[in-house]
Amino acid sequence: MALAMLIIPSVDGLAKHLSATYSPLMIGWVSFAASSLIVTPIAVRLHGPALLPRTQKWLHLLRLVFLLAAATMYFVAISRIPLATAVSAYFIGPVVAALLSVVVLKERMTIAKGLSLALGLAGAMVILQPGAGPIEPGLILAFGSGVAYACFQVTTRRIAEAASPFQTLAFQYLMGLVLLAPQAALNWTTPRISDLWLFAAMGSCGVFAHVLSVLAFRRAEASTLAPLSYLELLGSALIGYLAFGDTPGGSVVIGAALIVAAGALLLPRRMVSPAPGTPAA
Repeated sequence: MALAMLIIPSVDGLAKHLSATYSPLMIGWVSFAASSLIVTPIAVRLHGPALLPRTQKWLHLLRLVFLLAAATMYFVAISRIPLATAVSAYFIGPVVAALLSVVVLKERMTIAKGLSLALGLAGAMVILQPGAGPIEPGLILAFGSGVAYACFQVTTRRIAEAASPFQTLAFQYLMGLVLLAPQAALNWTTPRISDLWLFAAMGSCGVFAHVLSVLAFRRAEASTLAPLSYLELLGSALIGYLAFGDTPGGSVVIGAALIVAAGALLLPRRMVSPAPGTPAA
């Protein structure tokens, strides 16, 4: 999960760069098209005609709707506001995901999870500084994207055991192409040849991150994984600085430190039993 969250900022950075030339609504569709070209052959190779999930189809569709809503709002948001600012607002999502996992999935709320969520929320608030001025519409979209992605994460946990990662992703990208087609057609600009590799890179990085994420949800509780999503904030701040000249202020540094502490609280701490006759380490 940590590796997936460190890869996703590269997708965001590419989308922000491309949004200077293309509509964010078109970028979403082309990203799904590039991803489907990668995922579909692998799914066919692994599963043959059964490349799409056979069970829980309505849950897969609901999961996809949450993802499309999150992606669309987020791509529009990063075209309007700095990347680090958009990610900061978006990170209301892990808090919502952890709360939903307790309510919907009946997962146990431990003291460590509660403290982690409180630290994560505090870090996001330090970065956002609510009440400092008028609310930018891009921030509202980023918040909405975070909530939609939280619902996507919880739904992913519900279906993680029922289908293989590539069956899940084949459904996600192929059906996403269909559902996003109208908005892409209304905002279409033919991509330049020199930009095709950027769209391909978006698709490749997105697929890799989603595979890692699905595998993570098959091995851990959603409420445990949710705070690790804050690592995406650190990667986005770095890319924003290197690619777009967005210099993080003191509040971003303090908020990021709180967010890292939130993730550290949930790192696994396993007791290893010594073999009989050997001293404990």
